[in-house]
Amino acid sequence: MDTDRTIECGCGGLRSASFAEINPITEAIIGCAYTISNKLGCGFLEKVYENALAYELRKAGLDVIQQHGISVLYDGVTVGIYEADLVVNGLVVVELKALKALNDIHLAQCMNYLRATSARVCLLINFGNPKVEVRRVVVD
Repeated sequence: MDTDRTIECGCGGLRSASFAEINPITEAIIGCAYTISNKLGCGFLEKVYENALAYELRKAGLDVIQQHGISVLYDGVTVGIYEADLVVNGLVVVELKALKALNDIHLAQCMNYLRATSARVCLLINFGNPKVEVRRVVVD
């Protein structure tokens, strides 16, 4: 790997784990997203869904950080900071949207979260339609 282009983890707290540990967490997140979609429907701002999902996940006993800063380091210097909507149990990044349609830029955003951290899974969840849309972005 070209060290001049290395993106290092500066997120403090996100960690890698086996999929055996990650999968039950992603299942819980997806289940809570469907619960929220059924109760609230579509049409609210993204922040409403973020707060509702954080509430449901905490109620389910999961550790949730909202608007978690993820530093992107270039040659040891912070060159940018992403804010992940949610980080769950220090393992799963959750990016929320309330849009009519997801596109490649949203998937790229998730990939960048994963590249800038040691996390292996980012869930992209869109509440912008009557049926919630979930995409699981994974790095091995």
